[in-house]
Amino acid sequence: KTFRPKRKFEPGTQRFELHKRAQASLNSGLDLKAAVQLPSGEDQNDWVAVHVVDFFNRINLIYGTICEFCTEKTCPVMSGGPKYEYRWQDDLKYKKPTALPAPQYMNLLMDWIEMQINNENIFPTRVSVPFPKNFLQICKKILCRLFRVFVHVYIHHFDRIILMGAEAHINTCYKHFYYFVTELNLIDRKELEPL
Repeated sequence: KTFRPKRKFEPGTQRFELHKRAQASLNSGLDLKAAVQLPSGEDQNDWVAVHVVDFFNRINLIYGTICEFCTEKTCPVMSGGPKYEYRWQDDLKYKKPTALPAPQYMNLLMDWIEMQINNENIFPTRVSVPFPKNFLQICKKILCRLFRVFVHVYIHHFDRIILMGAEAHINTCYKHFYYFVTELNLIDRKELEPL
């Protein structure tokens, strides 16, 4: 349940080309701060959409590497250390912020994000279909919640990441995420405090 199929962009579409461009700049060893800047002449919503999907895929994979160690017993609360507790609210089943064990929170989070990015009314795949007016607000919420996965993994499971030898990869992924959300002001600075 934790590993989900990656969301992909249709070859030949503008978003596929933006995705390829973003990946090429990351893989070329370019400065990450430069790689996250909106390319000249490109639509910000397209740029954000491509990155939100990519971060969802990457962060889901990161959590998947440690999920067997993140249990209701080891992580009875979704937190980022003693100072930060994250509660789940989705306005459907959880109408009020609710304390949950980390694995349950993560499953709800990944399901919720997957629903958002697969919803054609929010993340249209055809270029002729415009993004909704509240698109950036939706993406800010998604990115804020994805950041919480980094917080939990770094604070509660980094020993496992080190044992797997994956810390360089996760650090690079985090830096890319951090530079992107700060470049485009997509996460409130207060939310970033745990890391």
